Amino acid sequence: MADKSLSSRLLDGINYLLLLLIAAVCVLPFIYILAASVTAPEELIMKGFILFPTKFSLVGYQYILSTDVILSSLAVSIGITVAGTLANLFFTALMAYPLAQRDLMGVSFFMKLIVFSMLFSGGMIPTFLVVKETGLLDNPAALVVPGLISAFNLIIMRSFFQQLPDGLEEAARIDGCSDIGILFRIVLPLSAPVLASLALFYAVGHWNAYFNAILYINDSTFWPIQVWLRQIVILSQGGIGDSTQFGENFVPPPAETIKMAVIVISTLPILIVYPFLQKHFAKGALLGSVKG
Repeated sequence: MADKSLSSRLLDGINYLLLLLIAAVCVLPFIYILAASVTAPEELIMKGFILFPTKFSLVGYQYILSTDVILSSLAVSIGITVAGTLANLFFTALMAYPLAQRDLMGVSFFMKLIVFSMLFSGGMIPTFLVVKETGLLDNPAALVVPGLISAFNLIIMRSFFQQLPDGLEEAARIDGCSDIGILFRIVLPLSAPVLASLALFYAVGHWNAYFNAILYINDSTFWPIQVWLRQIVILSQGGIGDSTQFGENFVPPPAETIKMAVIVISTLPILIVYPFLQKHFAKGALLGSVKG
């Protein structure tokens, strides 16, 4: 009995050690990026890999924020992310609810079409032609409308709706509630976990999207922040920022410093939002993927 207890403790110790090593592997890149972004350029060039800087400097952030386009593009990204996520959830719920009804005619056929769309698509050029013919070029809506409903997220939400008790809808219908009323008054209030999970999926997708902006938006005033940050990284040696405010002898920071600051700026908003949705995230993704 004592040997078994000793071996069990030894096994637990090994498991804890492995988990700590895995956590360190996952966390170290974030620590390095954050440390490198606030390290003095000369120290970063000399050492290369830094976890604990001795000379602090915010010159990378100052260089990136030296132009007003970053703040305006940040507003564009926030607007697209918020409006796009709300639109995604609204239309995904409108489509998922009727498909969750077992007595609806043709559900199997529509679900096969949805799964087919996950495997095959028209491609970049046909999608561009559709966006062009619908008049969405140079319009921020072009970043939302083409991907208004994700087939994967639709299946998760539909599966979650199917797990809700049938008695709730039956009682609501007896009280004279319509299908739309049942969806917005009963189903959606009970679906906070899956809504939070899908909101995070959609929000991360909108925030990180830059390729569609390059394809569909030529007017730089409508570029999201990811496009501008990409431009800064590519043209970091060409002086895209306004360096005059730092003095005549100011030298733009190294490209590596700028890249690290760019990564922090582009990642920070999602990291701030995630803790508020985390408690619903795992539950919603798990419950929505059990069935279907």
